[in-house]
Amino acid sequence: MQSTIKTLPSSAGVYQYFDKNGKILYVGKAKNLKNRVKSYWKFVPEFMPNFALNPRIIKMLKEATALEYIVVTKEEDALILENSLIKQLKPKYNVLLRDDKTYPYICIDESQAYPRFEITRKVIKGKHITYYGPFPSGAKVLLDTLYETYPLVQKKSCLQGKKACLFYQIGKCPAPCEGKISKEEYNKIIAIAKESIIKKENLLAGMQNKMFFLAENERFEEATKIRDNCRVIESLTIYSTLDIAKLQDCDAIAILNEASRGIIVKLFIRNGKVVSSDYSFFRFDDFLDLGEAYTGTILNLYKPTTPDIPKDILVAESFEDMDDLSNLISKLIGKKINITKPQIGYKQNIINLAVSNAKELLSQRSKIQNDDIGSKIKSLFELKELPINIEVFDNSHHHGDASVGAMVTWCDGKWEKSKFRRFILESKDEYAQMRELLMRRIENFDEIPPPNLWILDGGAALLSLAIELLKDRAVDIDIIAISKEKIDAKSHRAKGSAKDIIYTQNDKFNLLPTDERLHFIQKLRDEAHRFAITFHRQKKNKIMLQSKTLEKKGIGQATLKKLLNHFGTFEAIEQATQKELEDIAGAKTATILKNRF
Repeated sequence: MQSTIKTLPSSAGVYQYFDKNGKILYVGKAKNLKNRVKSYWKFVPEFMPNFALNPRIIKMLKEATALEYIVVTKEEDALILENSLIKQLKPKYNVLLRDDKTYPYICIDESQAYPRFEITRKVIKGKHITYYGPFPSGAKVLLDTLYETYPLVQKKSCLQGKKACLFYQIGKCPAPCEGKISKEEYNKIIAIAKESIIKKENLLAGMQNKMFFLAENERFEEATKIRDNCRVIESLTIYSTLDIAKLQDCDAIAILNEASRGIIVKLFIRNGKVVSSDYSFFRFDDFLDLGEAYTGTILNLYKPTTPDIPKDILVAESFEDMDDLSNLISKLIGKKINITKPQIGYKQNIINLAVSNAKELLSQRSKIQNDDIGSKIKSLFELKELPINIEVFDNSHHHGDASVGAMVTWCDGKWEKSKFRRFILESKDEYAQMRELLMRRIENFDEIPPPNLWILDGGAALLSLAIELLKDRAVDIDIIAISKEKIDAKSHRAKGSAKDIIYTQNDKFNLLPTDERLHFIQKLRDEAHRFAITFHRQKKNKIMLQSKTLEKKGIGQATLKKLLNHFGTFEAIEQATQKELEDIAGAKTATILKNRF
């Protein structure tokens, strides 16, 4: 390693330290590789770590036996490459952030004749598009309430028809398809709805009146749902005593830590008001590098596809790469972005608000007592990391038909339902389906970083499959597979009596049916199964309904099977051209299908 360090180039790049087993320890970036890496070491009287560095880096250097580096053309490329490698390779001594969320916005494109409100997480091209948010939670409830409260075009398909539908009959749509409302009158309704997104008390008043009416008529279930939606919308309105009327738009980020836990707090300010906020916890070992934490957070949060990025990003601490990061984000976004630590005035008041919230949340967290099931799981199964972020996989099918996969996420002691994912699979057998499911997840590691732990619903074969797939991608994740006990050839899932077998990369466990650690793994596995089987049933019922409809039109099961084997799904059949359908099933069937769809 010493000889490698002495021959390093003076260009920008990324360097990686490895231990004696070839496992990656640390990834760093440098404007000048030669100067940066040399600063870690003393060369006289002998080659040894520089003890002026922080304890975490010194500990890492004592374990390091090899160094590799990648040269890049620009300093900005080093920042991007470092962040990407940390996400994928999960080095032991880097700060491993789980703060990888993309927030939804509500948007409206007023260049359309009869515009609609929609939810988006990415930039939608158009000069007349307005964005509202971001909304870390509650965006769908707010959108549904808009369509429930105001007579708007309810669905995109409504504008494609020529006849008023059920929505018009029940008073939810003004039926522009039949010309029953002019563009000018419709735009007046849009203006009121837009104001309600900002002044949510307008929405809440109407919802509460409806709730009371339903309750008086003993329609309690409907009234309860509206009450719950009211609470969600109320939580979107954040009240602050700060005088920030001068400030138009900005985001504020504060990162604090105590012991081995850190927190990231974000405030989103639009038109001088705190429109929403979010926070997430993360863990680290020994010593937190705040510069690394801020860099990772900002690169994760601001991308070219992120809507409505303000020009000012306020941070609670200055850090080494702040100016370079400002330039990089500006180039990625295509407009000037300033990342600054405010010293005085209303901007400092905003950062102080973020910091005080971070302190309060850390304090609350430390008071929460739990049985620390994660530590027990880590100890029993000899995991490399505490399983803070867990992804669980299962697939479901019926004799190879309606094949689907599911991924559920358990993060920091609770279900992270915004990260639940469902997949339509093409493979027919369970092994190939799990392979397809895991590959789909692996291909998304650049967007959503790998978790601490994977749990698979299956046995040793699926465990070996996952190990092989991750090895090919050079990603190091702990993996557990749980094989269900079979009784009369059927899976037995009862907690407290099921004798499931757990497989790890090093061992096999037959825990007592009453073991709380087994119960925890079973709980996660069963949620993935529930999520997968629900999707499977929906898909299967849809296939059966469509099959019966097509049978009535004169298309038999054999022809339908041939079409599905070729195209995969009814959606693909629907989108196929007349010629493609004729090649598979003949001209008569193609005509029937085109008329049907």
